[in-house]
Amino acid sequence: MASFKEEVYEHISAVYQTAADEIKSWISVLKEIWPLLFLLILALAVLIWFSKPAPPKHVMMATGVGGSYKVLGEKYKTYFQKKGIELKLVETHGSKENLQHLIDRKDPIQAAFVQGGMIASDNLAGVESLGSVDYEPVWMFYRKNAFNESMHVSDRDIAKLKINIGPVGSGTRTQALSIFKLNGLNGDAPNLLSLANAEGVNALARGEIDAVILVDGFDSPNVQKLIRNPDIRLVNFGRADAYARLLPYFEEVSVPMGGFDLGKNIPDHPIQLISTTTNLLIDNRLHPAIQVLFLEAAREINGAKSYFSKAGEFPAYMNTEAPLSDEAKFFYEKGTPTLMKYLPFWLAEFLERMFFLLLPFAAFAYPVIKSIPTYRTNLAKKQINSIYKELDKFEKNTIENFDPARRGEYLEVLNEMERRILRSKAAKLATAECYSLRNNIEFIRNALEKQLIYKGR
Repeated sequence: MASFKEEVYEHISAVYQTAADEIKSWISVLKEIWPLLFLLILALAVLIWFSKPAPPKHVMMATGVGGSYKVLGEKYKTYFQKKGIELKLVETHGSKENLQHLIDRKDPIQAAFVQGGMIASDNLAGVESLGSVDYEPVWMFYRKNAFNESMHVSDRDIAKLKINIGPVGSGTRTQALSIFKLNGLNGDAPNLLSLANAEGVNALARGEIDAVILVDGFDSPNVQKLIRNPDIRLVNFGRADAYARLLPYFEEVSVPMGGFDLGKNIPDHPIQLISTTTNLLIDNRLHPAIQVLFLEAAREINGAKSYFSKAGEFPAYMNTEAPLSDEAKFFYEKGTPTLMKYLPFWLAEFLERMFFLLLPFAAFAYPVIKSIPTYRTNLAKKQINSIYKELDKFEKNTIENFDPARRGEYLEVLNEMERRILRSKAAKLATAECYSLRNNIEFIRNALEKQLIYKGR
């Protein structure tokens, strides 16, 4: 039993000694090559400084209150949550306020839904587009007894009714006034009300007003509420093509006969509508990976077939009022980055960032690391050369000032030089040069002892 303990102890001692020797060896090497290591660390620090940072864990996005933006924003929030990113939705009064959040460079909001036709601004610096993600039709609803479409031009003459066109500054009001202006109508007429969209919808349902204009998605609760009301009718834009030509941010969409309810055949005739688009705008400082994540969310959420769009129609760069971001250009041309197709978002982003960080570092580090053995050899040769210089100086001084009584002192100087060689790293790294130097030292030592050239004065 004692022999077994001794054997175990011997193995442990051997492991310890081996580890200690290796550590000492590495410390010794590090002392020699520290300038090269310093260069590598400096290069890595510079690359990290200039490399793009990791994507944020929290992103703020401006949506809206109660309309389709709110509904859509919740879907995006759920998608981001699955990817490990918190999307904080900020309720606003609509597109105009959303755009102002992005224009303000000090505002923490970095993404927003903005209606087409609201983007035109003299100060869009720093605001870019990821594309359009949905249609936002212009809905004109009226009470069925308040207007006769067979006797009037609906999209023009309905504006003479007691109609709500949305609060001042809202996207709905802006679009309504643009439509009225094209028809030569006064946008300040007393019959034009400024109620919030939800208030206007409720007032129309109660019969307190004659009509309401909404610019919102098909899934908007306000739109769905009026579509299902048997006392409410939807205006047909018979001149939709003209609007699309005169206002380039408008598109033509249509509701077929029975498109809302086939069983009840609602509507009982095809309806033409004009529609702007919901645009996903960003602060151009938004992290590229988060931009791609927004585009991926748009493809999954908005890319499916919807009431007015075909499958795969969105996202798309349909509204050119804001410039398209570089990440969006790549996405539309090349599709989803390869790594994001097969790996989780956080891992794909990390690998991509590390690749672009480590590739230039490797290009710099490879020749540096490769030169380490040569560097150590050159360092050893430099030590040998310094001793050669000392030996040369010693020989010249001895020839000029030789004193036979100091022969022992001279020999000790030579012995110390040889001891320094044996202690140096040069003895292992430049063996041939070391032996050559020792032979020269031995030659001078023999010459001193035999006094071949040192005759004195």
